Amino acid sequence: QVQLVESGGGSVQAGGSLRLSCAASGSTANTYCLGWFRQGPGKKREGVAAIDSDGRTTYANSVKGRFTVSRDNARNTLFLQMDSLKPEDTAMYYCAADPGIGGSCVAGFSYWGQGTQVTVSS
Repeated sequence: QVQLVESGGGSVQAGGSLRLSCAASGSTANTYCLGWFRQGPGKKREGVAAIDSDGRTTYANSVKGRFTVSRDNARNTLFLQMDSLKPEDTAMYYCAADPGIGGSCVAGFSYWGQGTQVTVSS
């Protein structure tokens, strides 16, 4: 069982930056695939970024070049550095975890956090 707790959300102006964190409990969380998702007002949940246990990353096209996902396995923590934020990035951001296949990100996610709100004003 893995528990995930996000933090770092807030309100910023367009062009600003925020860094989200996700603390994962459980001794094996550092071997899992970890990801960030978001759901904006009236929108479906979408994947933002993911990182496997070997540090390989994937990003949604909408955030490439602006967001950076990273992990600190020693601290069981996932990060999302968000730069050049736009109003359309406004959403509840969730972190997620899954053992995958050997820590690779190949399927859905089994564990989810409660979310942290990000609001970007123009």
